[in-house]
Amino acid sequence: MNTIIKKFFATDTQSWSLLISRLALGIVILPHGMQKALGMYGGYGFEGTLGFFQSMGMPLLLGVLVILAEFVGAIGVILGAGTRFMAFSIFLTLGGAMFLGGHVDNGFFMNWFGAQAGEGIEYFLLVLGLAASLMISGGGKFSVDGFVSEKLK
Repeated sequence: MNTIIKKFFATDTQSWSLLISRLALGIVILPHGMQKALGMYGGYGFEGTLGFFQSMGMPLLLGVLVILAEFVGAIGVILGAGTRFMAFSIFLTLGGAMFLGGHVDNGFFMNWFGAQAGEGIEYFLLVLGLAASLMISGGGKFSVDGFVSEKLK
């Protein structure tokens, strides 16, 4: 069990690239989570978002997990706390949105000029790539995980 915990928190505490990836992913995802959890930036808030998800046929528990992934997950990624798990939750959530939200049908590009039926997958691919790198390598420099990892040695 101790080995599993060490591997969960292990990271290169000198890696600036993991820090940059962590901050980029967290800063981009957090406002989406704030919309869903807190109603900020024109969002519906927790209850409103759950109601919207349920109107689309999403089960209540899955809706709660999506909100938590985008809000708590983004905060965890920014802090580098449980980075692998938090990045995995974001990976699953945005991967699901990409495939189940119809974005694959809209092609590759974002809908910059309103000429498509909706947004394509390029944003999602960037998010998935950042999340995957953090799932593999952990939080890097200035992460809570790095601090915990050093204490476990």
